[in-house]
Amino acid sequence: MPKDPFDWIDDASRRRERAGLVRTLRPRGADGGPVDLAGNDYLGLTRRPEVTEAAAAAARTWGAGATGSRLVTGSTALHAELERELAAFCGFEAALVLSSGYAANLAAVTALSGREALIVSDAGNHASIVDGCRLSRAETAVVAHADVDAVRKTLEAHPGRRAVTVTDSVFSVDGDAAPLTALAEVCAEAGAGLLVDDAHGLGVLGDGGRGALHSAGLAGRSGVVATVTLSKSLGSQGGAVLGPARVIDHLVNTARSFIFDTGLAPAAAGGALAALRVLRREPALPARTRALARTLHRRLTGEGFTAARPDAAVVSVHAPSPEAAVRWAADCRAAGLAVGCFRPPSVPDGISRIRLTARADLTDQQVERAVATIVGTAPVS
Repeated sequence: MPKDPFDWIDDASRRRERAGLVRTLRPRGADGGPVDLAGNDYLGLTRRPEVTEAAAAAARTWGAGATGSRLVTGSTALHAELERELAAFCGFEAALVLSSGYAANLAAVTALSGREALIVSDAGNHASIVDGCRLSRAETAVVAHADVDAVRKTLEAHPGRRAVTVTDSVFSVDGDAAPLTALAEVCAEAGAGLLVDDAHGLGVLGDGGRGALHSAGLAGRSGVVATVTLSKSLGSQGGAVLGPARVIDHLVNTARSFIFDTGLAPAAAGGALAALRVLRREPALPARTRALARTLHRRLTGEGFTAARPDAAVVSVHAPSPEAAVRWAADCRAAGLAVGCFRPPSVPDGISRIRLTARADLTDQQVERAVATIVGTAPVS
């Protein structure tokens, strides 16, 4: 009898289990549940009535799905409206909405590079950027995290070559910010493009939450392109690329994760647009999120924990081992607090962590409860 072609999966599963790396889906209910410091709803907008009502209205008007790719039937007037307002808010000439932030990074990285190009990528970049580099077929030089001099030396070693430097604006593991101003200077000197994933900056950094690039004075520059997600501060789903109009036109014509993907569902577009308008009306929300992140950091380091200083909304707290991180996160959940858990191989530096995300709608009492829970469930080193 022929061997089952997927028997190897059982061996792989056993290896994951021995290494303590098994991932498990945990469906949550619609109401109640733990205090959430694990999700990315930084401004607390995903359940705001005006956001959910806008999503429902969009579904009633345009249907439950986009019905096709953006180039066939999947573009609606709602998508175009969202693109115009998002570009204007963030300070860019144009925007292109895709079905996810992951798809946006794949689109931007692949379309702005290619076989003849050089990509200079930060070692701490998100997996979607890493995958974009792999799919691009470009030569990719991975440089040390946040090392501007390493970027400079890499670009100088390839004079005259078409190149793009790619970085997160705020890195998702430790929550630290990239040196965007210095990177932009190095790229401009070398004639290289700068592509920045501002997923964790939009809605948290900059004037009224306009993002890290706007804060650095780089929004709208000819050599600068940004990607964002609609699923964090804007409480919805989807992603977008922001940049010069000619760059956006190029993506429409060449980016495979845009051309061959079904357009973002109208409900998600409507919800994101409503959330963007809430953010414009309530520009104090980002400052509240940042303040809560600093409070969490101050309280936890005061208790003796090692935690990365938050440049935006993410607070990363070191755990003594991968097993301890998993147990810590589970104990927090059992006590009514949801936190993230990062461990090798997801973290390149080998340091296991629990990750907390501040949210503008958290009360002071919830923050105090979170700190008490984290302290009370901490593993012994």
